[in-house]
Amino acid sequence: MFANLKLKIFLCGSHQNRLARSVGIDETVLSKIIHGYRKPTAAQRKLLADFLEADEAWLFERFDTPPPRTEEIGTATIKEAGEDGDD
Repeated sequence: MFANLKLKIFLCGSHQNRLARSVGIDETVLSKIIHGYRKPTAAQRKLLADFLEADEAWLFERFDTPPPRTEEIGTATIKEAGEDGDD
């Protein structure tokens, strides 16, 4: 996922569909780029960086978060409401 690209679009007060129309990229293609399902071409990277007035390397820095392992999901503990540990 290109979280910085998504953040920059938000900070500019824009929406993906509006940006796509402004730069001439199909909305579904832009969505796939933002979410990491499609690799942007060099021309698309430059076009988006120029339009958003952002550093291209920063804009297209990848953030891939692996899903949690199943054994970690069941071991999380939650402190019950009202439990203060001063018994």
